[in-house]
Amino acid sequence: MAEPLLELNNIAKVFTRASFGVGGRKTVQALDDVTLILPDKPQVFALVGESGSGKTTLSRIVIGLEQPSGGTALYRGRPVRDWVRRHMKQYRREVQVIFQDPYATYNPFYRVDRVLWSVVRNFHLAENKERGKRMIDGALEAMGLRPQEILGRYPHQLSGGERQRIMLARVYLLRPKLLVADEPVSMLDASLRAMFLDHLQAFKDLGVSCLYITHDLNVGYFIADQILILCLGRTVEWGESDHIVKDPLHPYTQELISSIPNPNPEKKWTERLQAEKIGLNELRQARTAAGCIYAQRCPRVMDKCRHNNPPLKRVKGHEGDSREVACFLYE
Repeated sequence: MAEPLLELNNIAKVFTRASFGVGGRKTVQALDDVTLILPDKPQVFALVGESGSGKTTLSRIVIGLEQPSGGTALYRGRPVRDWVRRHMKQYRREVQVIFQDPYATYNPFYRVDRVLWSVVRNFHLAENKERGKRMIDGALEAMGLRPQEILGRYPHQLSGGERQRIMLARVYLLRPKLLVADEPVSMLDASLRAMFLDHLQAFKDLGVSCLYITHDLNVGYFIADQILILCLGRTVEWGESDHIVKDPLHPYTQELISSIPNPNPEKKWTERLQAEKIGLNELRQARTAAGCIYAQRCPRVMDKCRHNNPPLKRVKGHEGDSREVACFLYE
């Protein structure tokens, strides 16, 4: 059996920040015992959660910008820390990232050509300049862009969608093993989102897996093979995307699904949402509690939920599918 491409075991991350109040310093538990396995088979894995759930922190650990406070992060069986320290260039070639903000990705003093040519030169993708030019033109065209309209321009002369697709062209040139995409479509209009997501899915045919970070369950369901649901730094459910969305098991996942707007204009979703609104402030206060992170808002809470943190365990859904859920309802 091939070893996983990415394996995160019991990841914890605690941030400490200065405070001017009593105590002097304050700690924030961003991640608490998060486990994730991405097999060595090209697929899209969606990490879904609200703002403050720890999604971006987890992605920064994967790409080596943060070190976990506890647990192990392994890429192809070796710690990410070792890759970054000893084989940084190889790791950067095999693990690429697309950030959320297409306006902050580029240096405004350089033409956008620099982003693509730096990849060709630094990783020796072409034996000469003519070959490199053909590769860059082909990558742009594969992403639906016209090289003659893109090359030679500065970032401010392009739209957000064009900037993000140039980053996809960069991935197309490199063909990494893993792409970490942190909410890359959140600043794109609806007409470009579907095109962008289609390109990401097509990367699977090139042997590229994707860890997709999003707060939008609709996007996660559309693009991902598997979904992991995070609630304030803890994993609550993990399984195939079709089963997670159509047959959610954890009460928090059920709440998220019910909060998706209904396209029927006769149903007053806003009023219903206000009545069922998730108390985020209450959940954040419960982050340091010993019990389930969702106990204060769960309609099916039991006494043990308030005092014990439910472990993540494998259970079967109503359709017989197997997934992992952190809930005492499925003991």
